[in-house]
Order: sequence, then structure tokens, then C-alpha cells
Amino acid sequence: MHDLLRSVWDEPRPSRPPSHGWWDRALVVVLVAVALLEGVLRPDMPWRGLGVAVTAGLAPLLLWRRSHPLLVFAAAFAVSSLVPLATGGEATETYTIAYLLLLVYALFRWGSGREIVAGALMAVARTVLWGVLGYTAAADVLPGLAVVCAAGALGTALRYRAGSRARELEQARMLERESVARDLHDTVAHHVSAVAIRAQAGLAVAESRPGAAVEALAVVESEASRALAEMRAMVRVLRRGRPADLEPSPGIGDLAALAGAGASGPAVDVAVVGDVEGLSPSVGTAVYRLAQEAVTNARRHARDATRIDVRVEADEASVRLCVRDDGDAGPLRPAAPGYGLIGMAERADLLGGTCTAAPDPGRGWSVRAVLPRNGAGE
Repeated sequence: MHDLLRSVWDEPRPSRPPSHGWWDRALVVVLVAVALLEGVLRPDMPWRGLGVAVTAGLAPLLLWRRSHPLLVFAAAFAVSSLVPLATGGEATETYTIAYLLLLVYALFRWGSGREIVAGALMAVARTVLWGVLGYTAAADVLPGLAVVCAAGALGTALRYRAGSRARELEQARMLERESVARDLHDTVAHHVSAVAIRAQAGLAVAESRPGAAVEALAVVESEASRALAEMRAMVRVLRRGRPADLEPSPGIGDLAALAGAGASGPAVDVAVVGDVEGLSPSVGTAVYRLAQEAVTNARRHARDATRIDVRVEADEASVRLCVRDDGDAGPLRPAAPGYGLIGMAERADLLGGTCTAAPDPGRGWSVRAVLPRNGAGE
């Protein structure tokens, strides 16, 4: 139950909510017109002018229901709740004001978990308070809550349906990128094999036939250029159309930069012990990425931390990384592995190593990784 509540509380807003378009503006115009028409057709409605003014005045809030769901929801329900206090409890609501259910729907569809919880508490408190004060008949309290819950349930259902669809699309894209990566491997392997064969042939005849060696070098240059061009083209596809990054990948030598990152947070101390020269480039990059992710997580989640220690120890067979903070490892710090920790463990596993994260006895949190010096299969 605690995990469920925590997941709801930490739920982020859906990405890229649509901005209001002409249909939203048309909806506002229609609602204002209907509110005015209802005021004309219901001359016996108490406080008719006030009810129509509130209904028409709140309608433009619908334009921001996706971008600011809680703010719009709170403003609309605050105004509609305060009006009865000014009229001594007399009913002023129009039938048209039922469009406020759209704000309930939008809150559950586009709000974050915190916003949804806050809005739900406001809606329930308002319904119950009106029942206690007598503004709403006792028999209407539960039906009113049911209608509000139905609007929220609809927003939640469509929210998770859209999220499921987005995950399916992302999975399809990942499978396609995996296929492109396999093609990249096959293409580069083909060209590199040709380069190796030609280079070996050139070496074999270099003394007896210098001209053949020159021809072999020309073929090597051609095959290498083609392999590089095709690799860049496929990497551009993998990077969704962005050009390939020609800068070298970071390594252990770049760990010192972590000490200066985020100067406003805990101090970061980096220490490298042992011979790190000659490490496989993939291992050096992995050590840097693991340390970078661990430091980022410590800055984000380690409450009251004053120090983050990054220590790398290398020997003849392996490289060990330990990133430790002195923050509070209490119940508010997430214990379940998030996407960052899962990705770290996967990166280490691909290189034939391990990566674990756990609280230290008493205080602090440590991320420890052990990687083979030359990487898996190298």
C-alpha cells in the first residue's frame, strides 16, 4: 500500500500536453452563450445574474486546463465554493456550470501525482463541506462524489492508455534501432575484414612487389572511408537524425570534472588508485558513466549530504568503483531500483562486471561496481 501511494505521489506529468486550439476557444464561446441563454430562459432562478456571471466568467479557464491543471481547478472550485457564502447559502449554480467536470477530468489526465492528490482532496472537502453546511442535500452528497470520481476515473483511464501507447511506440523504435545497430555491426565488420585481408596481403608482397603494396593501401583507405561513412550514417539514424558526436567518449581521466559539477550541492572528492593506463576504452567510459550517474543520484536523493566520495581502484585484473555519500538513508530515499540504477547494472553486466547500490550501515549510500580490466570478451 505504501509503495502504491508513493508511486502515485511521484507520478510526473504526461509529456507534451497539447496547447489550446480553436476548438477550445469555440468551446468557451459556446459555454458562455449557453450560460447567457440559460439565464434568459430561467427567470425564476435565485441570484440569476450572479450565477450566470460566475458560469460565464469561469469558462475561459478551460483554455489552460492542460498546461496548469491544478491551478485552474483550484481557482474554479474556490470561486464556485465562495459564492454561496455571499448569498447566504442560496443556490446560484446554473446547469451549464457542469462543465467544471472537464477540469476534474483534465486534472487526472494531465496533472502530476501531487497535483491529483491535492485536487482530489479539495473536491472531496468541498462536497462534504457543502453537505455539512446544508448547501447540498445529504442525499445528493454521495451522487455528487460519484460524478466527480467518474470524471477523474475517465481522465486516469485515458492517461494510462496514452502512456501505454507511448511505451509501445518507444519499444517499436527501440527494436528498430536495435536492428539498425545489428546492420551497423555487420557492415563495419565486412569492411574491417576487407581492410585486414588487404593489409595482410600488402605486407606479404611489400618486399617483392612494392606496387602491389601501394594498391593494397589504396584499397584499405577506400574500405576504411566507406566503413566510416556508413557508420556515421547509421549512427545518425540511431541518434534520431542528429549528427554523430565526433568528440572522444569520456574516460577515467574525466572523473575530475565531477568534482566541479553542481558546486552548490555536496562536495565531490575523486580519487584514482592503481594503474589505469591501458584500460579498454569501453571500460573507461563505463566507469565514468557509472560514477556520473551515481553522483547525480546522490545529489538528487541524498538528504542532508555534505560529501560524495568517488574512488576508483585498478589492479591487473579488474577496476573497482565506489561512490559513497553521507546523506540520510531513511525511508524517504527510494529503495527500489529506478531506471538509472537498472541502466547502470545493465551497462556493467554487458562488460562482464557487476554494479550494486545499497544503504550503508547507519548513514550514507554506496554504489559499487566491479569491471574486468579489458571488458567482456576482449
